[in-house]
Amino acid sequence: MSGRRLKIGVLETGAPPDDLRPEYPSYGGMFRDLLGEAFDWAHYDVQAGRWPGAPADHDAYVITGSSAGVYDDEPWIAQLMDFLRAARGEAKLVGVCFGHQAMAQAFGGKVIKSPKGWGVGLHDYRVVSREPWMAPAPAIAVPASHQDQVVDLPPGARVLACSAFTPFGMLAYEDQPAVSIQLHPEFTPAYAEALIESRRGTRYTDEEADAAIATLSAPNDCARVGDWIRRFLTGED
Repeated sequence: MSGRRLKIGVLETGAPPDDLRPEYPSYGGMFRDLLGEAFDWAHYDVQAGRWPGAPADHDAYVITGSSAGVYDDEPWIAQLMDFLRAARGEAKLVGVCFGHQAMAQAFGGKVIKSPKGWGVGLHDYRVVSREPWMAPAPAIAVPASHQDQVVDLPPGARVLACSAFTPFGMLAYEDQPAVSIQLHPEFTPAYAEALIESRRGTRYTDEEADAAIATLSAPNDCARVGDWIRRFLTGED
């Protein structure tokens, strides 16, 4: 892959709420902002049945967040699981939030709606293992927005970063070039706040929303994690 622009396919498994789309049109666009224009990007609305022709069509795939659960009985979710399994060894994989959960479930782990409730606002993860593409850091702080969690590790998965709330928060896979994270490095603090506000009174109480929003003014490591993902994709050590 050296000497040419890498082809990245974004499997868009969800989208920002309707009322936020005029300012925040897509999660794929957020990943382009995070990772830069040095790649050739292609976007696939998999909920609408749009898929790459084959896993080998792209050098790597980014699987986005979604309001769906990986255990939901939706045809596109079953198709996604099949695609991820077919992509093993054919392309690099990066999963975020729902994408993190989908990869874990597809590769033999287990995901549930956690009785711990919602993880929202800026969350801190301890870095417990490091890949060559990860510049050293003892911890990362990145926005979270999830209730579902990986509760059983897939075979061959190793925890890179975690918290007490999310023990399997960032994973690497030994038998394939794949990495996933429960957090949202593609979320700016402004979008993370707007998303919380859009769900105030439905998913979160006022107290929960206020507490989560208050955390977003602290420094975050979205750029650091974005750099890790970029280095993973390009093969930089």
